[in-house]
Amino acid sequence: MRWVNRHVGRNNGILLGALPILVLVIGYLIAAAQRHATNPMDKILPLPTGMAKAMSALLFRPDVLSGQLLFWADTAASLQRLGLGLGIATLMALVVGLVLGVLPPVRATFGPLVTGIAVIPPIALLPILFIALGLGETAKVALIVIGIAPVMVRDIAAHVAALPAEQIVKAQTLGASSWQIMIRVALPQAMPRLIQTVRLALGPAWVFLISAEAIASDIGLGYRIFLVRRYLSMDVIIPYVAWIALLAILMDVALTQISRRAFPWAHGASH
Repeated sequence: MRWVNRHVGRNNGILLGALPILVLVIGYLIAAAQRHATNPMDKILPLPTGMAKAMSALLFRPDVLSGQLLFWADTAASLQRLGLGLGIATLMALVVGLVLGVLPPVRATFGPLVTGIAVIPPIALLPILFIALGLGETAKVALIVIGIAPVMVRDIAAHVAALPAEQIVKAQTLGASSWQIMIRVALPQAMPRLIQTVRLALGPAWVFLISAEAIASDIGLGYRIFLVRRYLSMDVIIPYVAWIALLAILMDVALTQISRRAFPWAHGASH
């Protein structure tokens, strides 16, 4: 049987997906053990015991100055910024994407502007945002929004514009207005695509969040990583990076489940 015809079951899929991760973990443990056998004070590849010891202080001991449990305070601050940025960008993508996709004159007028903004590297706008909006939370959330919203808008607009023309003609034949076509025809078909777009935007959103926190912040996962790097504290950096990866994976899984449950028709026979 050809490999293209082989189908992987759910359990086998989980096993195959976990295999590369297991290989990476074992490879890291072997490399770390070898470095510590040569130099017990090595800080580049800390052992799991060293990471557990360093993280226990951040997880369970209140900070002397702020009285907070720093790990959880960093997580809460970053998730709040990420949630605000994703929420605003998703709303913009839905509203603007629908309007651009359904109304050709609006798409012809504002489409080039959205495209122009989408191709600007958002990190290049960071100094402008900090000058215009200050160093507070607004600039960090704005960077996330500017970084992902234009791409999401373009994707939703393109998806809506590509809907079969027969659907639009039939709706008009039944007397639907432009508003009704947008709400009753385009919106239901755009929602699964919107969730997929949010999933694809999660990675860039985390990048912009970490970048903003690294430059101007006093709390957050990105701030902590760039703070402790001055001391080569890999025993803190590696667990923080792993935690960010876990949060991103959980978000992706949650969005996938929401899409499957809310819009099973969009997932075909695989649902």
